[in-house]
Amino acid sequence: MRSLAAALVVVALLGACSTSDEKASNDVSGQGYVSGDGGTAIFAADDRKGPVELTGTDYAGKEQDVTAWQGDVVVVNTWYANCPPCRAEAPDLVALANDYESKGVHVIGVNGTDSKGPALAFQKAFDVPYPSIHDTDGTAIASLQGVIPINAVPTTVVLDRDGDVAARILGTARASTLSGIVDDVLAEGS
Repeated sequence: MRSLAAALVVVALLGACSTSDEKASNDVSGQGYVSGDGGTAIFAADDRKGPVELTGTDYAGKEQDVTAWQGDVVVVNTWYANCPPCRAEAPDLVALANDYESKGVHVIGVNGTDSKGPALAFQKAFDVPYPSIHDTDGTAIASLQGVIPINAVPTTVVLDRDGDVAARILGTARASTLSGIVDDVLAEGS
């Protein structure tokens, strides 16, 4: 009986080491944020499920709707101000937004945690040139249900010119990975 109990414990522990999306988005050291494993998923054009309809009000009070950008590539990033990986990736997202704007790439943030003050302070500290949807009710992020774990922050999603999910990065989006994905998605329409 003891060996059966020990075997069950081992199986449970090994199952916890899974890298599936559901298990990869676990609480990291009690830091107050949930982060992915940095895993990147690229979706072939034939496997994409249809356009994302992400809408909401940004911190400046302006309505945002990514469907207005169909025909362009859109990068959606979930974040909040006290999230260490969000702070680490912010300069790379700002650089991407600035470097790719003339190529028809839009970046938009989705913040499901912060009130206006902390969010705007973050955006000012990192000189963020793109809007972020204030989404404490979870309405905007719900449009990405099935694409990202609802509580995995940060997560970055790249939408193709049709508004379909072309790629997803769970965890910190590295500059080279993100720009490579965006370049590939831009090339799809060429």
